[in-house]
Amino acid sequence: MTDTYRHKGLRKKLVDTIKEKGIKDTRILEAVGKIPRHHFMDSSFIEFAYRDQAFPIGSGQTISQPYTVAFQTELLQIEKHNKILEVGTGSGYQCAILLELGTKVFTIERYRELYLKSRALLSDMGYKPYFFYGDGYAGLPNHGPFDRILITAGAPEIPEELLKQLKIGGRMVIPVGGSGGQVMMLIERIGENEYKESKHGYFAFVPMLKGKQ
Repeated sequence: MTDTYRHKGLRKKLVDTIKEKGIKDTRILEAVGKIPRHHFMDSSFIEFAYRDQAFPIGSGQTISQPYTVAFQTELLQIEKHNKILEVGTGSGYQCAILLELGTKVFTIERYRELYLKSRALLSDMGYKPYFFYGDGYAGLPNHGPFDRILITAGAPEIPEELLKQLKIGGRMVIPVGGSGGQVMMLIERIGENEYKESKHGYFAFVPMLKGKQ
């Protein structure tokens, strides 16, 4: 897997772009600057790897826009050694960003093809998250509770099962809405049965679907 001076130069420009759009966390900017995003894209899309855009990755899914990845990550307010549940491994790019921040990631993917592909790629790159093939709506109750939960697809509503798997004091970031777009929601668990919700702008994600394929 090559990573040329040209790739590194394009990454630097990408970091400048998302910084101008409002991303302030230097750890996230450094992670974006370090990770070769072109490794996560099909060869036919490599020339687009460092544009601030989403692109197809197969199975009707996309690799998210870098700004969106950074925005969701920043909302989580990650601390080193946080235990994170990522719902929707996809290409594996968001997972790599989380791992670069020194976290322990449990990532779940419903599409078997993407699960196998991202598991092989991240392993080849030296990343070691815990991979699961399954239904994101169910989460991973046997491995929780989690300090942070990140959902990388648009959910019609906030899944009750995932709320239960969030630690008290934990944060969940989830795009909520239908096919026309979603509101980025931050859910903070402040008590056994008490949650605080806040809205953080409009985004467009592929839909979060039940079951696995």
